Amino acid sequence: MCALGPHPVLADFGTPQARAALADAEVLITGWGCPPVHAGVLAAAPALRALVHTAGTVRGHVTDACWERGIEVSSAAANALPVAEYTVAMILLSGKRVLERARDLRAARVRDDWLAAPSGVGNYGRTVGILSASLIGRRVIELLRPYDLRVLLHDPYVSDAEAAALGVRPVSLDALFAESDVVSVHTPLLPETTGLVSGALLASMRPDAVLVNTARGAVVDQDALAGVLRRGHIRAVLDVTDPDPLPPAHPLWDCDNALITPHLAGSQGNELRRLADLAVGEVVRWAAGDGFAHPVRRERLTFLA
Repeated sequence: MCALGPHPVLADFGTPQARAALADAEVLITGWGCPPVHAGVLAAAPALRALVHTAGTVRGHVTDACWERGIEVSSAAANALPVAEYTVAMILLSGKRVLERARDLRAARVRDDWLAAPSGVGNYGRTVGILSASLIGRRVIELLRPYDLRVLLHDPYVSDAEAAALGVRPVSLDALFAESDVVSVHTPLLPETTGLVSGALLASMRPDAVLVNTARGAVVDQDALAGVLRRGHIRAVLDVTDPDPLPPAHPLWDCDNALITPHLAGSQGNELRRLADLAVGEVVRWAAGDGFAHPVRRERLTFLA
């Protein structure tokens, strides 16, 4: 039997209302914008044993004090699903050049001759490169299986045997960018991945190749990307940027070959219900003594977003 704490939802752990709620809480259910659960918060929550996050990363609020206390942590793996769906949609749309051709149709009001489309248009036999077999990256790989695509993967933590089980060919970072028609970025933002997608890698991409980024903007060298796009060498689909959102005068806004969306790939609208359902399921499992289905381990944080 689980009892839900008092409303309204807490936004500050330092208020008298928050202190009263924390005094008896065994589980915290958190979301985007949750303040850090530091040692002072834990001191006010002596019964706290678990934390269920209804969003993605837990880096912003699960502190070392939580791990040292032995707090069990779960994060909403369901948030990976809409991001992967968005990514696959953009891979397929970019292969058919749907957005560009729709723009041209609107401008000309005359349909192009679809039989005369260049041989490079289409998705048959295209090569898709996945940068990082994260939770989202793996879901993208799974969703791409029904299509006639060749999928490459760069992830230094994935063995050849595991790559074979995923149905992808492991390659070096340089080969991923040089050989792919589409490179989809799913790398978590860590000190060692900041600027990982460099100007040299972008310049090595095939002419008219597409960079899709639904991870974090700072994984890509944004200035270099703007330069490569201005030269018309590649195209880009960016759901994240650095900074995010972009300032009005940023040169990426002037690149017609860049589709910039407002960080909408993750759960929105009715998809938030999926996150709530997952969180409820996790609490039920934990209360029954079955443990979390989607635990976050401290030792895995190095590899997680």
